[in-house]
Amino acid sequence: MKQAEELQQILRRIDHKGYPAYKDTAGAYQFRDYVLSIDHVQGDPFASPSKVSIHIDGKKAGFPADMTGEKHTRIALADALIRRFGKEAEQYSHKAKGSGKSGLLSVSRPGQEVLERSACEISPGSGDLVVRLEIGFPANGRTINSGELIKILFRFLPECVQNALFYKNADQKHLKAVKELAQDQHFIRGQLKERKLAAFVADGAVLPRESGISDRPMKQAVAFLSPESMAVELDLPYAGRIRGMGIPQGITLIVGGGYHGKSTLLKALERGVYNHIAKDGREYVITDDTAVKIRAEDGRSIRGTDISMFINGLPNGKDTRSFATEDASGSTSQAANVIEAMEAGTRLFLIDEDTSATNFMIRDELMARVVHPKMEPITPFIDRVEELADGYGVSTILVAGSCGSYFYKADHVIQMMQYQPKEITQLAKQEAERFLDLTKDKPALPAAERPAFHRVFAAARKASQNDRTKIKGMGKDAVSIDRDAIELRYVEQLVDSEQTMALGYMVKYAKQHLFDGKRDMQEIAGLLERLVEEKGVGAVCEGRYLPCNLARPRVQEIFACLNRCRTLG
Repeated sequence: MKQAEELQQILRRIDHKGYPAYKDTAGAYQFRDYVLSIDHVQGDPFASPSKVSIHIDGKKAGFPADMTGEKHTRIALADALIRRFGKEAEQYSHKAKGSGKSGLLSVSRPGQEVLERSACEISPGSGDLVVRLEIGFPANGRTINSGELIKILFRFLPECVQNALFYKNADQKHLKAVKELAQDQHFIRGQLKERKLAAFVADGAVLPRESGISDRPMKQAVAFLSPESMAVELDLPYAGRIRGMGIPQGITLIVGGGYHGKSTLLKALERGVYNHIAKDGREYVITDDTAVKIRAEDGRSIRGTDISMFINGLPNGKDTRSFATEDASGSTSQAANVIEAMEAGTRLFLIDEDTSATNFMIRDELMARVVHPKMEPITPFIDRVEELADGYGVSTILVAGSCGSYFYKADHVIQMMQYQPKEITQLAKQEAERFLDLTKDKPALPAAERPAFHRVFAAARKASQNDRTKIKGMGKDAVSIDRDAIELRYVEQLVDSEQTMALGYMVKYAKQHLFDGKRDMQEIAGLLERLVEEKGVGAVCEGRYLPCNLARPRVQEIFACLNRCRTLG
């Protein structure tokens, strides 16, 4: 390993040379308290910035073992450090002048959720710390300006590192609060399983967001308050006793008038599969972490999915035990989304009537009398929802604004009134009994055959050692792999564009190493999940350096991405 002084010598030697001479700086350099690694040097001042990483020995970093020992506290600490480092770097970004991206200091910019990221990783046991960022190496035109890069690497960056990445210089009270919140959130997740709850929403939670383009809490919003009949009290390790609404496993209906908060509650439950930072308002909105938002998705591709639980006897004779299409309808796409979520191990469906295919969700009795059931290939979700709960252990939380037939199926009914919940299960059941129930004489539906999950795809091409497959993220909407786009805009629990990038690398890795014509989808997704669990989200990247812009998706989103990849056999 070279010393920091050698880096200065290299920079002075190449000053005023052509930009490619910056390649001479690649390598690792020992600074006083850390190692600076220049992992990739951009080829042009207008190109993607250079990739740099900072490595700090755990003993020097000095973070306590109770912050680095357990995975959930390590991730929370890493999240807090990258936020702090980002604020420090922002002060210096573009303070060094030049053309193109000269002087840029760019680090991951986390949102309201706490995610495992390649931007900051902490090793279990040792507490060794790695932070990854991008720096625009300065130039005048395309001529190296070493003086400005020396300013970045020897003045600006050391300030950022010292202020943000060493425990002795940190806001220790804040980091203690971060650790304690992570412990409390982890405790609640354990309590969901113990108490057989699908979700928990704490009293005082702020569910509405600031705007359609801001995920921050709305100011002066109505704070959540649990109805007494559904109230649960939990004794948290650090926050002490809290009270909130416990949504039991089973079938729960959320109803109410327009603009009263039905979809806002469901959106908070969607995001509750992730932990949130303090003051987000949803810190203690905790949902079963396998939950999947289900919706219709017209036009998506489907590959060999068994949708026969819901759709049979199509007029064109298509096999619904292994259904495939390049352009799914609303009902077939929603059926596939349900089955694929089950394949991914979900224990909870989250459904909004507004984004569902009506003919998939329900078929009223009048329509059944006019169009004979034998002429209808769709078995609606309402006819399977109890079977899913009782036979497969998959609960459902459904937002319904106009469909009252689900009152007959629901175990619990919650009415939202001016953003406050009220349990009306008994009232809903009584009114349903008084209503003309056309389902009373309906013959019982036979149980569906268990869906077949053994989907095997043809072996993919083997990559050469010089494989140049390009991964390009398109926000949260899509990821492109060598110009083949995978549409993800309706995979609604992707909350960060860095998750989308990680999924691109996972698909690339799976195509090169896992699709062998023998492994099925469950095995492939499981292998990817175990790989990133054991070695970090960057384990699927096989280039010369680890990208700094990856965030770990759940296994449910790994399945969703693979299922939407049109280039699989």
